[in-house]
Amino acid sequence: MYYRVEYIFRGKRDNIIVKANNKFEASSVAKKERPGVVVIASKETSPPIEETFAEFSRNLTKMFKTKMPIDEKISNIRQIAVMTDAGIPIHDVLEDIVASSKNPATKEIFASIANDINAGKSMSNALEPHKEEMGHIVMAMTKLGETTGNFPGAYHKLADILENIRDNKAKFKKAMRYPITVITALIIAFVIVIMTVVPKFRAIFKELGSDLPLATKFLLGAESFFRNYGPFIIFFLVALFFGIKYLYKNNDDFRFTADKILAHPKFYLIGKVVYLSNMFNYTLVFGALIKAGIPVSEALNTAIGVVENVYIKKQLESININIGRGVGLAEAFEQSGLFENMSIQMIKAGESSGQLDAMLEKVSGYYDMKFQSIIDNLSSYIEPIMIALIAGLVLLLALGIFMPMWDLGKAAKA
Repeated sequence: MYYRVEYIFRGKRDNIIVKANNKFEASSVAKKERPGVVVIASKETSPPIEETFAEFSRNLTKMFKTKMPIDEKISNIRQIAVMTDAGIPIHDVLEDIVASSKNPATKEIFASIANDINAGKSMSNALEPHKEEMGHIVMAMTKLGETTGNFPGAYHKLADILENIRDNKAKFKKAMRYPITVITALIIAFVIVIMTVVPKFRAIFKELGSDLPLATKFLLGAESFFRNYGPFIIFFLVALFFGIKYLYKNNDDFRFTADKILAHPKFYLIGKVVYLSNMFNYTLVFGALIKAGIPVSEALNTAIGVVENVYIKKQLESININIGRGVGLAEAFEQSGLFENMSIQMIKAGESSGQLDAMLEKVSGYYDMKFQSIIDNLSSYIEPIMIALIAGLVLLLALGIFMPMWDLGKAAKA
């Protein structure tokens, strides 16, 4: 946050705007930047205009920055595991990845890591500046490999976990592609019909004046609206899309609200898919880390890193907080309100029997089974909505165009 720090220096009163976590830190920053000042007050303020524009520019650049594809990340991690297992030094492996990759982001990240390792840093320390791009799970498994001395084994397991997560994302996108394509095509066809067919009937419809049916009035109004404001509508929709995307990536409050809506159980299908996919990723990674011997508290913190939905992540964070207060693992899971009774019982049994990793594997398998079931039957769930939408649009066009023609035919006979 930004703070306006008022101070006195050599008998003169002045102020400075500094960036800090709290007002006490702001006072300290001001004293460092202006040695010898006497701080009077620190008040939170809005950031300077130039800083606002600079932040906006950085966030905008980040949105369009080339990223490392997930397939390439998995391939590189698998290559590191295989080649280090064969006894090849990690630095040579990284240089080989940089030389063979065509992706600028991959080259930049792995070249930086290779240089840091060459300077004497460990792999985990070299990865630290790139943890946002590489992910929490990569950081955790790297540290695990260094701690246990089985670096190739940790990276083989890491590649398996990332492949699992990638496959579920790919299945969801594939399942959604069909209904999105059909609905988009339907909307485009509807607009084309309105713009090409309705104008030809406009002169005929005018003869009926105020006796036009409601459906016809709607079609005429829609045609007039699209004809007069078509370019503005397209511009607005494009701006709205990028605006929402920007806010989702850069505004914490907006993202939390959006994720809360997306994860809500009453949000038809989407809520279940978001919930199950995030819970599967969480329990999968948590179980793998426990099996690898990482302490529960550290494993929980790392597993949260693979949860993409901020709302679900916030609820999962309470687990570690409650464990820090002395609450048992199963009870902490129950208090989060995210786990079903069956999952809680399995975790409780695993905790008491010392087979927590095996039970967590069963829990993640349960979430995966439910997720796969929804994905495999997604088309059958969505088909009734699509049929209703198509029927509604066809009925609107039929009533809007043919009802006035029928009235004109009756008037001509009379």
